[in-house]
Amino acid sequence: MSIFRLRILLALPLSLHGLAIATPVVAQVVVPNVAPHAPSPAVHVQLPVEALMQDATEYARAFGVPLEDAMHRLRAQSDSVAITDRLRAAYADRWAGIVVEHVPAYRIVIALTGDEPVADQSISAGGIVVPIVFHTGAAVTRERVIAAIGTYQAAIRAALPHPPGLGVDPRTGAMVIMISGRDGALDRDDALKTRFEAMTGVPVRIAAVDTPGEDMAEAFPGNTYGDQSSGASGTGPVEGRGGGPVDDSVESGPVRGGGRVVGTVDGHRYACTTGFVVGDGVRSGIVTAAHCPDTLSYVRANRTEVALDFVGQWGWGYQDVQVNTVPAGVTMSPLFFADAAKTRARPVATWRYRTSTRAGDFVCHRGERTGYSCALVAMVDFAPAGDLCGGACLPTWVAVEGPTCKGGDSGAPVFDGTTALGLVKGGTYRRDGTCLFYYYMSTDYLPQGWTLAYATAEHVRSAPTTEPGPATEPGPAGVPLIVPGGIPVVGEP
Repeated sequence: MSIFRLRILLALPLSLHGLAIATPVVAQVVVPNVAPHAPSPAVHVQLPVEALMQDATEYARAFGVPLEDAMHRLRAQSDSVAITDRLRAAYADRWAGIVVEHVPAYRIVIALTGDEPVADQSISAGGIVVPIVFHTGAAVTRERVIAAIGTYQAAIRAALPHPPGLGVDPRTGAMVIMISGRDGALDRDDALKTRFEAMTGVPVRIAAVDTPGEDMAEAFPGNTYGDQSSGASGTGPVEGRGGGPVDDSVESGPVRGGGRVVGTVDGHRYACTTGFVVGDGVRSGIVTAAHCPDTLSYVRANRTEVALDFVGQWGWGYQDVQVNTVPAGVTMSPLFFADAAKTRARPVATWRYRTSTRAGDFVCHRGERTGYSCALVAMVDFAPAGDLCGGACLPTWVAVEGPTCKGGDSGAPVFDGTTALGLVKGGTYRRDGTCLFYYYMSTDYLPQGWTLAYATAEHVRSAPTTEPGPATEPGPAGVPLIVPGGIPVVGEP
C-alpha cells in the first residue's frame, strides 16, 4: 500500500468507518510552487446554443461532417434518451446492449437476446430522422453479464497475475475481460476465453491493454500546476448572443467547476480538477475525486490560492468523490469551465442517469492537464483494473475513448452540453503514453445529502441554488444509491 493511500485511510472521519478509499490514479500531478502570472480575461457564460456549437465543432472535426449536421446529431443524442429508456424497459427481458453509431450514418443499434425479430424503427429527434436498428441473437442479457461479474470477479482476478478490468460489450452483450499485456501469452489459442466462459456461463471477449490499472496509482509528471497542454482545443472567444462575462477578478473571483485545486502530501504537491458545484440544503460545496489530497486550495487566474474546507470523501467500489467548501468571504458559482483557456463557463441545466447513457454517446470533459476535449463512450458498465476502489471496483464506471486524458484530470467534470454526467476518476494508457480510455463516476453516485447546483446563464450572478435532500434507492451491492435532485431511480441503479 502506498504511503499516500495509507494516509487517506487513516484520515477517514468516523462516519465513514469501514469504507475504503480509492488509491490515487490519473488525477495527480506533482507540481512545484511557481510565481504568479498575468490574470486571464473575464469568463463568458455560455447559453445552451453556444455550448452546443462548441461541442458540435468538436464532433464535426471528429467525424468530418458539416457543423449543422453535427448540431442536429448532438440534439438528437439528447432528445433520443427518453425513447431508448422506454425501449430498454419494453425489452428488459431481452436487453443485451445499445450503441449509438456515427459512421457511415447516424443511427442507434440495440442488441437483444433470442431469435424473435423486432422491426426496425425511425424516430424524429434533434430535427433529423434517426434509425433504430434491432440486432437479435445475443446469447445473454446485460443483467446476466453484470451478475456474472459480481459473482466471478474475485475468481477471475485470482486466475491472472495482474487484476483485469471487466465490463459489458454493448454491441454483443459479452463480458469483456481487459487483461494486462504482460498476461497476453496466457490466452494462447483462446485459453483464457475458453476457461472464463466455462467459469461464468456467459460469452467472453479478451482484450489486452498495455498499462494495467495498478500502474495508474503513481503521481504523473507534469508541468508547474498540471496545466493543460498547449495543443488543447477549445481556446478563444465564443460567438453568440446572451450569456455574458462574469466577474473574474483575480482577487475575488468565485470558485467554479473545471478549475485547478492543489494540495501537498508528504512534501509533494499534487493537482486535481474541480467537478461541479453541489449543495446539501444549507451549504454549497465543490466536488473532486476522493483520491485527491484532503487539504486543497483552489487556484485562481493569477495563481493565488483559496484554501478550501474539507467536508468528507467517499471512495468505494462505485464512488470516488470528495466535497470541499469555501471559507467565509469567498463566493462559489454554479458553473464549470468548458475550454482549455478558462474563458468559457457553463451552468448545469440537468443531469443524466448512468443507465440512460449509451455507448457511442459523444461526451466532453474539461481537465486541468488536458483542457477541453470530447470523445465517445466506450462502455457504461465497466470495472477498472487493479484495486483502485478500496479493493476491486464494481462495474458502475463509464469508460470513454481516448486519446485525451492525463494526470491532473481526476475530479474533472464530464458533460454533454449543459448536462452533467460525472467526475473523471482515472484512465489507462498505451505503451507510448497516449490515453486508451478514461473512466468517470456518474453523478448518480454523489454522496448522500449532496445534490447538483443548477443555474441558467441569466442567473449565474446569483447565489447557487440547492435541491432538497436526495432520495435513495438500493445501489450496487446493497449500498444506497444517491440520486441528484431527489428523483427516485426506476429499476436498477
